[in-house]
Amino acid sequence: MSDPSPLPSVVSRRQLRSKGTNMTTWDIRESGPADALRTVLMLPGGMCTAMFYEELMAEPRLADVHSVAVTLPGHGGTPAPADVSMENYARLMSELAADLRCDVVVGHSIGANVALEMAASGGFHGPVVLLAPVFSRQDEAVFLRALDHLARVLGRLPYVAMLKMIGGVVDGSRLPPQRVAALLAELRKNDPTFLRQGIHRYLQYLDTYRSVAPRLVATGLPAWVVHGESGDGKVSESERETLAACSQIRIVTIPGASFFTQCEEPALVAELVVEALTRIPAA
Repeated sequence: MSDPSPLPSVVSRRQLRSKGTNMTTWDIRESGPADALRTVLMLPGGMCTAMFYEELMAEPRLADVHSVAVTLPGHGGTPAPADVSMENYARLMSELAADLRCDVVVGHSIGANVALEMAASGGFHGPVVLLAPVFSRQDEAVFLRALDHLARVLGRLPYVAMLKMIGGVVDGSRLPPQRVAALLAELRKNDPTFLRQGIHRYLQYLDTYRSVAPRLVATGLPAWVVHGESGDGKVSESERETLAACSQIRIVTIPGASFFTQCEEPALVAELVVEALTRIPAA
């Protein structure tokens, strides 16, 4: 019997040379026609790689779209930039989006926050689809905040331990065992020293603004905020009210737990991407 996996054989992995940034190469996976009318940039979450977008790229509704998933530098064992601040990631990704002429940015978890900051900083001016973004430190998972606190005393050791125990998070997803094993292998490529630095700077970024929900509203750009009822952080009631009051923002809540939204709910996310693409002005 053939493998029932939905992942597309057309997905390729290559090194993409960027013109606009001082990063010379990017770890990417891409699908769809290279000369497609529309291009979507997809940013994985913290510790994740471009591989985490394969389910979404396989969705038939995106067959005519050029999809480019890019691993955030430093994550998944890739080379890290000297500056691992969220502001620098937003700058790097905005320049790459401009190089690729991207129309929409999709981000998951920390990747969603990078996409939000791309828009908030004025580096990107199109619609954004944010999967499990976190708007404040209090919304972030307790275990991640605890790791950051412990790392101030124990250095990289809490992240060494976390990487050994990370299987519990992936096992909580609704994905087939073979796919879980592949994703887990990607997560374990991470460097604990980088994680200590990167997670700390990410939490500092959230602290700087207390809540980045008003930053998203202030962009005036079309945005989709997607969260599970549990499993991927949360949105406080005050933040939900702030977002709901903006006509440009649509909040989508997935019933039950969600850990890797683009992997577990690819049809839903593809529908939202198509909806975002309809908000692009005609050339």
